[in-house]
Amino acid sequence: MKITTRNFQILSDNEMVWQLLIQNYTPCFTRGMPAPFFEYALTSSWFDASLSYLNRLWLDEGEPVGFVYYESPATNIFFALLPGYECLAGEMIAYADRYMPGKPGEKELVFFPGQTALMEAAKKLGYTLAYEYNDMLLDFAKTNLKRPLPEGYHFVEPEEVDPVRLGECTWKGFGHEDKGPFQGWDGEDPGTEWNPVKAYRGIISCMLAPPPHSTYEYDVIIADETGEYVCYSGMCWVPENKLAYMEPLCTVPKHRGKGLAEAALTRHYQRLGALGAQFMTGGGDPFYRKIGYTETIHWMHWKKSGV
Repeated sequence: MKITTRNFQILSDNEMVWQLLIQNYTPCFTRGMPAPFFEYALTSSWFDASLSYLNRLWLDEGEPVGFVYYESPATNIFFALLPGYECLAGEMIAYADRYMPGKPGEKELVFFPGQTALMEAAKKLGYTLAYEYNDMLLDFAKTNLKRPLPEGYHFVEPEEVDPVRLGECTWKGFGHEDKGPFQGWDGEDPGTEWNPVKAYRGIISCMLAPPPHSTYEYDVIIADETGEYVCYSGMCWVPENKLAYMEPLCTVPKHRGKGLAEAALTRHYQRLGALGAQFMTGGGDPFYRKIGYTETIHWMHWKKSGV
């Protein structure tokens, strides 16, 4: 074992991190978040990449075995550590405590049930559990999604997707209609004021210049009879882990309550199940349990006590 460390380089280390997170994967994410979690954030418009140089890699003879990184907010710190390298846990926690973003009392170390060595090391530095919650996972072996597409709607084929209309769908689907009409690419950027052009350019630009491991061909977009996009469910298919990483999912408010989201997930279930998927991600909303999600991802946020 010959361990070296170095800080993350945003233009050259993406593939190295992806492969580490692929190797570190376990069902229900007990050893940490899967590969799409980091790449999705790193290539999203809402992510603050300005501090990404603080993310740090641990390598054994040049091969990655550990990674400390933030997501959003930057004060939420995550860990990946391969089995057999638990001896590095104390060093990784010490680095996160001293160098990762966050003033005293702001920093949160995010753990999952299988990261016991990391939690023990955090405890020695005064961190304790602050709060915890679950997200839902669909187990393909336990659930059979079979919601048909409601009458009057149709799926948009991948080669026909209009990224501007998709941007408008997500803008409405995530509750921003009260901020003014969606402008697409028109109009001038008003700078620091809210602007739908700027806020949703991320989705449009990602479709035109996708992240390295994106699988947009498995996205599901539903349109109504007029051609308006009314439901969107993104998908990153990770065949190495047999994981269908669904993110995001939204429905335009006036089209909710008609079963569109479940129909979109059913399409994912059918497509990815045929490719051998074992799990599909969801979220914490009761909707997921209601439609048949049975497994959980258990998140634990630790903070320094007495700060």
